[in-house]
Amino acid sequence: MQGVAGDERRMTIVEHLEELRRVLIISFIAWMVATVAAFVFHGAILDFLLRPLTTVLGKTNNHITSQAVFTSPTEGLTIPIKISMIIGLIGAMPVVLWQGWTFVSPGLRPVERKFVGPFIGSALVLFGGGAAFAYFVMPIGLNFLATFLGGSAVYLPDINSYLSFLVILILAFGVTFELPVVIILLGLLGIVSSRRLRKQRKAIWVGIIMGALLVTPGADPYTPTALFIPLIVFFEASVVILDKVFKR
Repeated sequence: MQGVAGDERRMTIVEHLEELRRVLIISFIAWMVATVAAFVFHGAILDFLLRPLTTVLGKTNNHITSQAVFTSPTEGLTIPIKISMIIGLIGAMPVVLWQGWTFVSPGLRPVERKFVGPFIGSALVLFGGGAAFAYFVMPIGLNFLATFLGGSAVYLPDINSYLSFLVILILAFGVTFELPVVIILLGLLGIVSSRRLRKQRKAIWVGIIMGALLVTPGADPYTPTALFIPLIVFFEASVVILDKVFKR
């Protein structure tokens, strides 16, 4: 009997591994398909990503170049591939999340399944909002950095460095915009409460400001300011939601 039970347990583990393998394969295929589709339209995608830079170059009267430059012959191909892979991952994210949900949902209780959907949806919306906000405020900080030296030097933008800067900025805004989801989740788990958060408001505000200064890649004063102001608003809104909606 013990041998039979052991065989059933091993079969259960094998079935889980097979299911995980299926999820990974489908997710990888979705990523590859989305990457190929992004590569087909890489010209339009690059134009969109470079628009904050070209806007700044147009305003700073850069007479040497009005576009980003690349210095290595291979970058003409590697940069579109890198961008296509990143955009492909973003495009495949609904499929990846759906596959992940089909893998973990059987092990969740009904009450847990009830909250997973809203939390994932909120996290995606907030990340997208943070990424879009970073894209639109980037020219402000970039203009400050590009013109800080005045006439002492001319800004010659390297496309690889610029895109790395843009990706870091988008990730910084996107991830930190998840603050309301984190606070409400901690509140539902009983780790924090609205009363405790109100008592520590000043310290949390200082932490938010310091965090914004640390995670933003530029040295300009505008980008971290554009980050910590909405984060403070999100914090206060999360406290109200915990208190009034979830009674925590």
